[in-house]
Amino acid sequence: MHKQFLITASFLGALSVLLGAFAAHKLKDILEAQMLQTFETAVKYQMYHALALLAVGILFKDFSSRQMVWAGWSFIAGTILFSGSLYLLCFLKHQDMSFKWVGPITPFGGLCFIAGWILLAVGISKTTVG
Repeated sequence: MHKQFLITASFLGALSVLLGAFAAHKLKDILEAQMLQTFETAVKYQMYHALALLAVGILFKDFSSRQMVWAGWSFIAGTILFSGSLYLLCFLKHQDMSFKWVGPITPFGGLCFIAGWILLAVGISKTTVG
C-alpha cells in the first residue's frame, strides 16, 4: 500500500508545481485577483497534502495500520474535494458559468484533510516500533 501512496504523492506534487507555474505565468493575466488567490490556495493545499501523503507512504513501513491507510486515503480524497473544487470554481467563474453548487464541496475536502492528520497521529501512536 505504501508504494501506491508514494507514487500518488509524487504525481500530486508534480501536478501542484505544474498548476502553480501555470497560475503564475498564464492565469494572472486572465483571472481576477480573488480567483487567482483561490487557485493559489488550491495549489498550496495540494502540495501540503502531497507531502503529507508522501510521509504516510514513508512512515507506513514502520507504522503499518488501518489508520495509516485511512490517513493516506483521506489526504487523497481531501485533495480531490478541496483543491479540485477550488480549481473547478475558478474555471467555472472564468467561463461565466454557474458555480454556486461547487462551494459546498470544498469544506468536505477540508474535513478529509483534518481526518487524515488525526488518523496519521492515531496510526503512529497505536503502532509499536520494534
